[in-house]
Amino acid sequence: MAGPKVEGETSLSVAQAVNRRDPYEVLNVSRDASDQEIKSAYRKLALKYHPDKNASNPEASELFKEVAYSYNILSDPEKRRQYDNAGFEAVDADGTDMEIDLSNLGTVNTMFAALFSKLGIPIKTTISANVLEEALTGAVTVKPLPLGSSISGKVDKQFAHFFDVTVTAEQAEAGIVVRVTSAAQSKFKLLYFEKDIGGGYNLSLQEDSEKTGKVTSAGMYFLHFQVYRMDSSVNALEIAKDPETAFFKKLEGLQPCEVMEINAGTHTFAVIISFKTASYTIEALCAATYESSTHKLKDVEQQILTKRTELRRFETDYRKALAQYQEVTNRYTLEKQNVEELLKQRDSIQSAFTVNKSSAISGSKISNGGDNSREESKSSEEDGKDKSAKKRWFNLSLKLSADKKI
Repeated sequence: MAGPKVEGETSLSVAQAVNRRDPYEVLNVSRDASDQEIKSAYRKLALKYHPDKNASNPEASELFKEVAYSYNILSDPEKRRQYDNAGFEAVDADGTDMEIDLSNLGTVNTMFAALFSKLGIPIKTTISANVLEEALTGAVTVKPLPLGSSISGKVDKQFAHFFDVTVTAEQAEAGIVVRVTSAAQSKFKLLYFEKDIGGGYNLSLQEDSEKTGKVTSAGMYFLHFQVYRMDSSVNALEIAKDPETAFFKKLEGLQPCEVMEINAGTHTFAVIISFKTASYTIEALCAATYESSTHKLKDVEQQILTKRTELRRFETDYRKALAQYQEVTNRYTLEKQNVEELLKQRDSIQSAFTVNKSSAISGSKISNGGDNSREESKSSEEDGKDKSAKKRWFNLSLKLSADKKI
């Protein structure tokens, strides 16, 4: 249910090491501070110097890195022990890169959001640093959300609506489900907060909405067994380029939810939107009244995991078969071309014989045609003589007839 960790790597050179301050001093905690105290101090300072809140202050960015660097030492038991014993030299000698773990702030890197959107990859919403700071200081309005009920609302950009869900021991044992849906298919986050020792709220889990049918939805399932969420950003670039990869890698986006159960008490959830105003409906349910659905969910989760393993093996077989098919089809195309070329050559050779015979016959026809022409010419001349004779004989007869009359 928690979003994937978004980490930005940062390392300090030997020259910078000279100016590094004591991590305990940076976080303003004692050397015997508990993990929770260190985490709480880190969150407050990280939010204070967060780049989103200090865009015009480059110094804040450096302080933000220093806070994150110090936290990464003190939050790791082994690194903390090494630093306590031998200072920065021991940590540097360990050879591990320092990382800024932004998941503790609930932020998500959207630097390439525009590019991903063009590729058809869902854009993750981000959590405003201002919202997190208000939650941490307790300066938020929280509405009660009774189990078995739902509340609909509309949340503005960069704002969040908070809800308290009170759970009894019996209900916690049966299991709790909190779901948010948006008929308008708005993008949002469902957040789960823990009560801070200072009176505020610390972000513990986050779930991004996904399109499911005609709505977008997000849910948190505290059912005492492992439930998985679908993270569509996993292998997103590969999936966008290749439809076959989209099929085989689809189930790779399944990520185990970090929390499987909650205790009796009051638990705080929130709905937040970052891009534009979103309408939503949030509901809290006790799984005791959904026993059949709970068993079905557990069963189908296991089936999906089994299918994911099967698909991994099948993809290997499929890729091999596809390569063989490609090889065979390439040979088919080549053989087809060869056959057509051979038949074409045969036709050409056969046509050569036919062409020679045609020339002989044609020449013969030309020769005979000349004789016929001469014969026709001679015949025409004789016909002309006969006609002239007849004409002269005819004229003569006429004249004789005229003489007799005279």
